[in-house]
Amino acid sequence: MVTEILLVVFLIALGVQLFYILVIFGRMSFWYKKKNQTPDTQSEGVTVIVAAHNEKENLKKLIPILCSQDYPDYDVLVINDRSWDGSRGLLEEMMSQYPKLRTVTVEYTPRHVTAKKYALTLGIKVAKNDVILLTDADCLPKSAQWIRLMTSPVRNDGKTFALGFSQYDCGKGFLNKWIQFETLWTGLQYLSFAIWNAPFMGVGRNLCYRRNFFMQKKAFKGLWHITGGDDDLFVNLYAKGKNTAVVIDPDSITISAPKTSWKSYFLQKKRHFHAGKYYRFGNKQKIGIYALTHLLFWVSAIYLLILLGLEQNWEHFGIILGIIIVRSILLTSIFTSARKKLEGKTKVFWTGFFDLMYVGYFWILGALGYQSKKVRWK
Repeated sequence: MVTEILLVVFLIALGVQLFYILVIFGRMSFWYKKKNQTPDTQSEGVTVIVAAHNEKENLKKLIPILCSQDYPDYDVLVINDRSWDGSRGLLEEMMSQYPKLRTVTVEYTPRHVTAKKYALTLGIKVAKNDVILLTDADCLPKSAQWIRLMTSPVRNDGKTFALGFSQYDCGKGFLNKWIQFETLWTGLQYLSFAIWNAPFMGVGRNLCYRRNFFMQKKAFKGLWHITGGDDDLFVNLYAKGKNTAVVIDPDSITISAPKTSWKSYFLQKKRHFHAGKYYRFGNKQKIGIYALTHLLFWVSAIYLLILLGLEQNWEHFGIILGIIIVRSILLTSIFTSARKKLEGKTKVFWTGFFDLMYVGYFWILGALGYQSKKVRWK
């Protein structure tokens, strides 16, 4: 009786999983083709905004790259948020070297708001241009075409939001391989749903929207008290199918330095999960249905293999194991194709193993982040 119940759960979970993998994620990985970029009918001005708190060393690398983009009309605005590491002196020095660079200094943050949202709001308010392109101080655009590609849907196609992808540097070690997997998996999810006209998040490391829209919505109204969420919660609240586009091109991505310790990585992801509990209910369902069936698939599969093995029912044992292997191969194909489109690379790491590991990661760390009452930016 137990085996029959587990088998029913296994098959239902498998069916839902295959729908997500083949239909939702498969559309981006297998069938989505890069659209011909709309010709620049006009080189509308763009302001690149970076909020930086004690990021002196990263700014040394970032500013020269931002100021050498292949785009005719843009400026770079760095919001120096209460830094004490010499960032202010560096920025003043670099402004004489790079005419496109401007800076705003935040001396203090009001008690009722979170630091990064306050810094970004000040920066966006004084931005020269209506098209805003956001990234972080520890990110580097992959190419000189970054501004042109990321802002094209907003400038030329009448979109309010353009969602981009941001990867992490490849390095050695198990943690880095996991970070590569989890980052690609997150990007595959939010970009795939946006392609299906159902966007639910974006990443502030690579995000474009219009300043006027931001001001019309009164900045982060309703989100001030939440640590984090300056990117995904803002997108979650206002991005719709008709006003949002995705930019899928290896030359449009940004690259960040990954965490090098599990402790710092878990703190970062805990903050992300904390913001996720404020998503709209419908968007929680999109993620939740997959996550629940993902859990049920692996739990029922493992229990079935144990029970069938104890019963020495090797025929059915082989069928269940074969289904698991086929699903893993299919998932690997999805990841391989997605990484090629997003990053220009084809190698993926241990997809089947990391897929199983993701079950514990999502439900354990997700629960900790969901229940946490206080997290911080920096």
